[in-house]
Amino acid sequence: MPQHRQTVSDHAPSAMVWVGFVAMCTGMFMAILDVQVVATSLPTIQQGIDIDPDKMSWIQTAYLIAEVVAIPLTGLLTRVLTMRWLFIVSILLFVVASAGCAASGTFGALVSWRVLQGFSGGTLIPAVFSAVFILFPNERQAIATTIAGVLAVLAPTIGPIIGGWLTATYSWHWLFLINIIPGLVSAVVAWRCLPHHKADFGELKSLDLASLVMLAISLASLELALKEAPTSGWTSSLVAGLFAISFVAGTGFTVRSLRRRRPIVDLGHFRDRNFLIGSALSFGLGIGLFGSVYLMPVFLAFIRGQNALEIGATMLVTGITQLIAAPIAVYLEKRTDPRLLSAVGFFLFALGLWMSAFEDPRTGYDAMFWPQVVRGAAIMFCLLPPTRLALGTLPPDQVPDASGLFNLMRNLGGAIGIAMIDTIIYTRSEPLTQSLWDRLRAGDHAAAAFVGAPAEELVGHGGTLNPDTVAALDPLVQTAASVQAINEAWMMAAVLTACALLVLPFARPVAAPR
Repeated sequence: MPQHRQTVSDHAPSAMVWVGFVAMCTGMFMAILDVQVVATSLPTIQQGIDIDPDKMSWIQTAYLIAEVVAIPLTGLLTRVLTMRWLFIVSILLFVVASAGCAASGTFGALVSWRVLQGFSGGTLIPAVFSAVFILFPNERQAIATTIAGVLAVLAPTIGPIIGGWLTATYSWHWLFLINIIPGLVSAVVAWRCLPHHKADFGELKSLDLASLVMLAISLASLELALKEAPTSGWTSSLVAGLFAISFVAGTGFTVRSLRRRRPIVDLGHFRDRNFLIGSALSFGLGIGLFGSVYLMPVFLAFIRGQNALEIGATMLVTGITQLIAAPIAVYLEKRTDPRLLSAVGFFLFALGLWMSAFEDPRTGYDAMFWPQVVRGAAIMFCLLPPTRLALGTLPPDQVPDASGLFNLMRNLGGAIGIAMIDTIIYTRSEPLTQSLWDRLRAGDHAAAAFVGAPAEELVGHGGTLNPDTVAALDPLVQTAASVQAINEAWMMAAVLTACALLVLPFARPVAAPR
């Protein structure tokens, strides 16, 4: 890499650099927001294009597979195009793909545009976190990371309310059209404000196409396996085959990359203990963050019967709390050992997840308020210090590659976490339903209260329930069993997130920025 791209200025960044960085953050925000606003409005899109229900999930899956393949390639693309031009090209492709999605009239066209949208959007997230350590001196990196972090975790929080409002007020096309103006403005501002460096297309001469193909196959197969596992079964031939393909391709990619002098993705970063631990923390955060953003809409939509707008209004508590907590996180991040802050953050985040594991079919906004406050207050402490642990001590020319891997770990944690959550919901609902019926027949008043069954229905039945009573209670029991399964998923997410605490004692001290 040319020397001018290896160093970062020790001087305070100019206002132009800050404006350019905010433009990058805006592009990243749009890419993350796009996933959530589309997820909440899939039924509307399905009706608008007349998509078969069994194909509907591919609208999201196509985006997510392309995104997860693009994320680790950010380092290579940064070396070829420079950070400035990578962002400009990516955001313009994202805008074009968004317009293509809005104009799509068939399922095939929409999925094709979503692939391009996902790939271009996937490079924006690690590019922004790379920019933190390339554009800014040590003492400004906490503020820059906070700006990026707040937008990264705010987007999925406000996504449901924006998606619901756009769909209800206008049409599903606006889920994509809203990306165009902010995307174009971000591209122009970045072109004007970000530092200019010369592209290095000579990097492409040493491009290892075999490694690129194996990386894409491995990650795409893994995503598909995680998507199918909850419904088809983790040991089904389809899922097992996909996992096998992912493992074989991933192993080939790893061996080939470690032997090359200029690999597509430098896996050697994992030899750095703090980067490895920071990546493990990123993986744990992915489980908790993606899991909570997934579980709340599931509960509110399928148990409470709320629409996207109502779900978004409830979930705003997390977003507002994290905005309030962000300045505190910045202040402490500059003065406190990141290992301690990470420990506090992950403990609180796991606690917030655990607090949500005691819902019943009548749980509403009030009962969801405090768990969201705890999680919202903890999020920034789970993002800022691990980012510094992973990337803060690396030379600037290594940051783009490392940032891609760091962000990939969070996405993989989220994908695996959601697959495990879906598995619990799919597999545990039936036995939990049977357990509730057994308890009701035994006259268990706690079970009756949880289900919401009238007490008089359970009096004097002698261990059996008449058909009319069973028919009347069945919807309540089915709903209550689903709630119990969701509660078990919350507990699982809390335990796995808390496991991140186990790796922190092995991290080396990192000096706080001054």
